[in-house]
Amino acid sequence: MKLLFYISIFFLISNCSFNLVDDHHGIHYLDKKEKKIIVQESNVNDIINIFGEPSTKSSFDNDVWIYIERKISNTHFFGRRKLIVNNVMVLEIDDKGVLAKKDFYNIDDMKDIKFDDQRSETLQKRNFIYNFLSSMRQRINDPLGVRKKKRQGQ
Repeated sequence: MKLLFYISIFFLISNCSFNLVDDHHGIHYLDKKEKKIIVQESNVNDIINIFGEPSTKSSFDNDVWIYIERKISNTHFFGRRKLIVNNVMVLEIDDKGVLAKKDFYNIDDMKDIKFDDQRSETLQKRNFIYNFLSSMRQRINDPLGVRKKKRQGQ
């Protein structure tokens, strides 16, 4: 009986992994690759060769391309997860296909963004980038949409 107990404990422990698992989504090493493109010099082909297709595209006066990098790791064996890397790069491309503007936001920049608690007319006038970053913040805080479901059920 004791032998069976020790064998079952051995199999349980041997199947556990002591390596921490990292989930990496988006463009790897976005912060390093971002330095390879230059405003008013790089064109669409250069951007696609370096980064590939963007995570999100939008058309206004200029084309807006958004690239995302996100890395989450287990902090210890009990399944707690921690956001390690959260980079967003926003590129505006003019009608000639040349990079007109480049904005790069890392995890520290995201913490500095102030969000309005009250709804007003100015909320409707927000630009595309602000709305996109707001939705990313919401997905980071509630990736499974659990809070949204709870609010709808109340």
